[in-house]
Amino acid sequence: MQHVFEVQGMTCGHCERAVTQAVQGVDAAAQVKIDRSAHRVEVQSDAPREALSTAIAEEGYEVTP
Repeated sequence: MQHVFEVQGMTCGHCERAVTQAVQGVDAAAQVKIDRSAHRVEVQSDAPREALSTAIAEEGYEVTP
């Protein structure tokens, strides 16, 4: 299942790694594609959307549903 999130606050490669690791902490097999300039995170995962969103938010980023 594909989930698309709008994520504010990602400004660098470290941010991308933090978001990717947060998502993969919920689902180790998740595929993550990030477009920083569009504030867009695409996640291919069977994990619940809310769990993925919460994991990203816990890294300090603002996630828009």
